[in-house]
Amino acid sequence: MLKAERHKYIMTKLVEEQKVVTTDLALALDLSEDTIRRDLNELDSKKLLEKVYGGAVQVKEKSADVFDIHISGEEEKKQIVTKALSLLHDDQVIIMSGGSTNLVFAKLIPSDLKATIYTYSLPIAMQLSQHPNIDLIFIGGKMQKNAMVTIGMDVIQVVSKIKADICFIGASSINIKQGLTEVGYEVSMVKKAMIEASDKVVSMFSSNKLNTKMPHVVCDLNQLDTIVTNL
Repeated sequence: MLKAERHKYIMTKLVEEQKVVTTDLALALDLSEDTIRRDLNELDSKKLLEKVYGGAVQVKEKSADVFDIHISGEEEKKQIVTKALSLLHDDQVIIMSGGSTNLVFAKLIPSDLKATIYTYSLPIAMQLSQHPNIDLIFIGGKMQKNAMVTIGMDVIQVVSKIKADICFIGASSINIKQGLTEVGYEVSMVKKAMIEASDKVVSMFSSNKLNTKMPHVVCDLNQLDTIVTNL
């Protein structure tokens, strides 16, 4: 198969599934994983996809207005997070991680809910700042610009002192053996602190993240009380 044909196949799979896995592509195309990695590197250099550990994901569209955040697959994510709204109750103390699914969740929190919400995600803090009955605490620290979340020991120290009823934690990847895993080490450490600080742990994510893995472990599956997806 010519390189142009391989690239076309990869981009088609990416549009269909929002991500591609190196081992799956190698098997489907009957090629070595090294060849697939070179193809992904080349497509990444052309900004046609974003190479990540074990494969690649779609390039996130950036809005010219930082307050108008593009969310890919927003309708699907609304279907997922709507299932979790029943977990919310008045007077809860809540921690929310970053991520587009949690951002959609923040948009759908009922306007009459009275709760305290901690977050280190700037987009989620911006969204919740419009909520009439939420006491919002934004956890400051070093900003990870691509995800617009704060990271580092300052964040971990604040989170470790919170006594939360529930946390809503985003997932980059999840599988039976490794559990919940993350692309970045620093984000994985903040999420570990979230779990330790919370009585109940909820993770919401699209089903295409099932049976995938990233390099940094957040927690085992038995540390998650509730998983919400679109199956």
